[in-house]
Amino acid sequence: MADIGATVETYWATAQARDWRAFGATLADDVRYELPQTRERVLGRDGVVRFNAEHVGEWSLEVERVVTDGDQAVSWVSFSVDEEETQAISFFTASADGRIQTITDFWPTSYEPPREREHLVERF
Repeated sequence: MADIGATVETYWATAQARDWRAFGATLADDVRYELPQTRERVLGRDGVVRFNAEHVGEWSLEVERVVTDGDQAVSWVSFSVDEEETQAISFFTASADGRIQTITDFWPTSYEPPREREHLVERF
């Protein structure tokens, strides 16, 4: 089995490069991509490639970390689109041939914390 961590690194690098052919090569034919916050699901390699290729706006990403355990990986990515920045956590599982079988993306929305806890935290 191929290294899922290396496959995830390639997934993100090819997305950043807009190399959709190489991006698609990281995905299993029947890949399943889910976004729990929006309750969206995309099935199949062509759909996932198209979903990413047609993302609106000028965007870029930087991989902060990839952690693996067997046939699973999680990544932390800094993502910016049209000058707005956010962080994403994505969970991946590998297919038998080492390509990506499932992706679950969590794209949190930033917000200002309540003033009542200012004395408890250090902002960064």
